[in-house]
Amino acid sequence: MKILMIGGTGLLGSQAARELIARGHDVRSIALPPLPEGALLPPEMELTLGNINDMTDGELEAQFRGMEGFIFAAGVDERIEGPSPIYDFFKKYNITPLERLLRIAKRSGVKHAVIAGSYFTHFAKTHPELELTKWHPYIRSRVDQENMALSFASDTFDVSVLELPYIFGAQKGRKPVWVFLVEMLRGMKSAAFYPRGGTAMVTVRQVGQAFSGALETNRGGTAYPIGWFNLTWKELLAIMYRYMGEPKKKIVTIPDWMFALSAKKIDRTRRKAGTEGGLLMRKFTAMQTSELFIDRSLGSWQLGVTDDDIDAAIGESVRLSLEVLEKKTSVIDMKGE
Repeated sequence: MKILMIGGTGLLGSQAARELIARGHDVRSIALPPLPEGALLPPEMELTLGNINDMTDGELEAQFRGMEGFIFAAGVDERIEGPSPIYDFFKKYNITPLERLLRIAKRSGVKHAVIAGSYFTHFAKTHPELELTKWHPYIRSRVDQENMALSFASDTFDVSVLELPYIFGAQKGRKPVWVFLVEMLRGMKSAAFYPRGGTAMVTVRQVGQAFSGALETNRGGTAYPIGWFNLTWKELLAIMYRYMGEPKKKIVTIPDWMFALSAKKIDRTRRKAGTEGGLLMRKFTAMQTSELFIDRSLGSWQLGVTDDDIDAAIGESVRLSLEVLEKKTSVIDMKGE
């Protein structure tokens, strides 16, 4: 299968390309410059550096010509904060360009599309009582993105969305999403104080398998909740501290109300600065203190995901995060595609 990917130089995109090429597919990618320094990209991947938002429909149609598959492994996540309404920012990078690409892809004869989404959409559906789309602009944008993407599905155009959880693994030259957490944990001197709860997670290699499996097997319009490992925060932090050189660090579980106080402080600071975050923290307490676990049978098994070493993947993320914090390496940060 010939595949056009948006975001093939990123952590997820490059791994998906590597997996697809190993399965015998041809991969062409459009990605934002610059290339991450030292990143090991698949040499067989045909790469065009550029911004899809600067390309005309005709230029994109030329890229899609002869393609059977399309992967969107780009966009921005909830770490972004900016002027209100921040939803408009997420729409600009996660929804508007994807809608255009899906329209052009379908018109160009592409048969299969896979989009990198968020596991928050899964929990928005399973926990309607939390009103996640009402309170959290980022989650609302991801739900809107998923609904829009699946609306393109037809008998001749298969569309799937991977509802991705926490992802561990590292790419040289690219700033890990975990730098903020490693920095926070390193700043807790006597003991680590963290709420109860936990999360689903996968390795970046497993994400590559999920992309490939969805492209090869999905029919119609389907959202796949992706998860393999379910760890409590305490279990995750213990692994991270071990790779930070503090294997005996005491981890104290704080009560929910204490986390809520910290969350409200973050919201107040943002309001004073005139900014808004993708998550309204005081309303996110219920999520943060829950076990956001995902069973493998809901999506991973269906797409042919196999077991991997999550401990080693967490270690890769921690080591690169420490190098970034200690200014031992040059990295590029997240950008909108």
